[in-house]
Amino acid sequence: QLVESGGGLVQAGGSLRLSCVASGRTLHVHTLGWFRQAPGKELKFVASINWNAATTSYADSVQGRFTISRDHAKNTVYLQMNNLKPEDTAVYYCAKSRQYGTAAYRAVGDFDSWGQGTQVTVSS
Repeated sequence: QLVESGGGLVQAGGSLRLSCVASGRTLHVHTLGWFRQAPGKELKFVASINWNAATTSYADSVQGRFTISRDHAKNTVYLQMNNLKPEDTAVYYCAKSRQYGTAAYRAVGDFDSWGQGTQVTVSS
C-alpha cells in the first residue's frame, strides 16, 4: 500500500513537499513515480526516479521547479515542489513500477501500484 501526504493549499510561488510511504512492501528495487490529475483532465506524468536514484525524469512543465528523491531506509519517495503555479493544482499520486527499476519510466502503463492521492491547490 502506498500512502501520500503533504498536499494542501499554497499561494503561487510557494512550496510543498509530498511524501509517499510504502507499507507492507519494499520499494527498493522499483522505479517510483509521481503523477497528477487536474479536474476534468487525464492523469499525467510528473516525475520518476529509478531504483538507486541514479536516474530521474521530469515533465517539461515541472523541470527546474520540482525535485524527486527517495529514502530506502524509510521506504519513502518525496516530491519537493518549489515556485508553484496555479496550473500545478491537481490530485497527486505516487506509483510503483511494474518491473525492476532500471530506468526512470514515464508512462502510466509502466506502473502497477498507486496511492490514494493527495490534493495540491495553488492559489493565484
